[in-house]
Amino acid sequence: MSVESVFPRLEPLLPRVSKPVQYVGGELNSTVKDWDATAVRWALMYPDAYEVGLPNQGVMILYEVLNELSDVLAERTYAVWPDLEALMREHGVPQFTVDAHRPLGAFDLVGVSFSTELGYTNLLTALDLAGIPLHARDRTGEHPVVVAGGHAAFNPEPIADFVDAAVLGDGEEAVLEITGIVRAWKQEGCPGGRDELLTRLAETGGVYVPKFYDVTFDDSGALNPITPNRERVPATVAKRTTMDLDAWPYPKQPLVPLAESVHERMSVEIFRGCTRGCRFCQAGMITRPVRERSIQGIGDMVHKGLEKSGFEEVGLLSLSSADHSEIAEITKGLADRYEGTNTGLSLPSTRVDAFNIDLANELSRNGRRSGLTFAPEGGSERIRRVINKTVSEADLIRTVSAAYAGGWRQVKLYFMCGLPTETDDDVLQIAAMAQEVIRAGRKASGRKDIRCTISIGGFVPKPHTPFQWAAQCDPDTVDSRLRKLREAVNSDRSLGRNIGMRYHDGKPSLVEGLLSRGDRRVGRVIERVWREGGRFDGWSEHFSYERWTSAAAAELEPLGVGIGWFTTRERAGDEVLPWDHLDSGLDKGWLWDDWQDALSEQELDDCRWTPCFDCGVCPAMGTDIEIGPTGRKLLPVTPV
Repeated sequence: MSVESVFPRLEPLLPRVSKPVQYVGGELNSTVKDWDATAVRWALMYPDAYEVGLPNQGVMILYEVLNELSDVLAERTYAVWPDLEALMREHGVPQFTVDAHRPLGAFDLVGVSFSTELGYTNLLTALDLAGIPLHARDRTGEHPVVVAGGHAAFNPEPIADFVDAAVLGDGEEAVLEITGIVRAWKQEGCPGGRDELLTRLAETGGVYVPKFYDVTFDDSGALNPITPNRERVPATVAKRTTMDLDAWPYPKQPLVPLAESVHERMSVEIFRGCTRGCRFCQAGMITRPVRERSIQGIGDMVHKGLEKSGFEEVGLLSLSSADHSEIAEITKGLADRYEGTNTGLSLPSTRVDAFNIDLANELSRNGRRSGLTFAPEGGSERIRRVINKTVSEADLIRTVSAAYAGGWRQVKLYFMCGLPTETDDDVLQIAAMAQEVIRAGRKASGRKDIRCTISIGGFVPKPHTPFQWAAQCDPDTVDSRLRKLREAVNSDRSLGRNIGMRYHDGKPSLVEGLLSRGDRRVGRVIERVWREGGRFDGWSEHFSYERWTSAAAAELEPLGVGIGWFTTRERAGDEVLPWDHLDSGLDKGWLWDDWQDALSEQELDDCRWTPCFDCGVCPAMGTDIEIGPTGRKLLPVTPV
């Protein structure tokens, strides 16, 4: 039975809200299918504003993979701003997709991609607007199955009450497998109802269904081992890993936003995974092993994507793009292909020791010379040993000197504050480093007008990393160190006026820490915050620290724990962690040993170029590192 568009009811509301164009759909390369001609229907949600969600690669890839199947339909939905939310409630308009403006509650599945835990409250808004019960236990066969994915789904326990299932890892093959199970179940007449469908998903071993696992606590408030409560459900759930990226050249037709978005470019993921072993980096740990896309595969994706989209910038994405074994050949080949056109190339944040001026010159050959970004992460050599960021200050000064001498005028440096074992001095050395960058840059360039911007974020310990046991630094300490750092930066006015400083205070980081390492008890905090008006918590203008801390006190303290239990408390080695039953492939003993190495300030090499360190991923997941070089070159093509 066809599902009608809600647009006739939505359209009269749009002149009354900010940025109404974000709700109208119709983007270049978007897809609208006949509802009745499809057997399985997905709504894919990025739980943030359109301008943040539309460029998201994960959603864009799944949208295209699913819509390539003739009997499957996938549409997109994003979080609506509070102004439209109020009007939708007033006029009875449900949460809708932007493609065909169909109501979210009509779909078979709602797939939600969480890049950050601060999007949890936006999920609750969408479910409530859609008329989908907030709690999974209250849903019936009439409601969609809500599936969480993305990096924040590697510990879905805080949102276990609100999602029916979670998928760990890469989504391309996972969504196809889930689609096949739903299709077969529907063709059979939906035997056993919603419970049977969820059981079929769970028994694959790659879909986590929280209701099938019992969670209990001992008298001290500590978590007992989480165990399955029915026979067909595995004791642990494993992450999905997509190998051979050349076989998955998505997105082939990038979506082109109608409204301004955070990334106005076409992006190509040149490899997935990272083995640098930075101990703070959840993304690097959970996406192992490294899998490179070939130079030919990258060239084909860039050519076809530009042809289909008309973008004028290509972002070569990965966790550390300059580490691709053929990055020099890739950048030169692409620069040769598009020389004389309006097409520019960019790399995201680059490792200091992987950067060279030849690479930078290829990226800027078409005349676009924006600032360069590097991420030393820690201010002192000591703290960089703790976090395994194996780069020296001498490396950094040599690199930025070459950049300034080569004509660059702006360098941005990323750091973190609140790292394990950190002292005031570790943070104050950021100022000394920035001042030395300015001195070296002036000497190398012979100019006074160069700039260095230091950007500092609060550190949040994450699951499936060696720092998952670490105590998080409290916000007052973080803020105190940042104040001292600003004073140190400005202590020499002749240098300080060329140094910009951007930072986030410690309060949002503490809430992110609560959500990232929380267990199911934290779900009631999320719900209370949402009921009290929590929306868009990743946006500083909407975030309320007081709302979160008061909700945590009200909901957790009667249970004998508090916000500090989940954040500023160091864990013991034998403690049961809320994600122990969710297998990222990393051996817990290896992670613990690496945590001990961190405390001893011992560094670990990149296993791409050294013997295996037995992190456990390759044997556990049946995978292996896939890297070049292929020895191939990019051939010229007709410029787009």
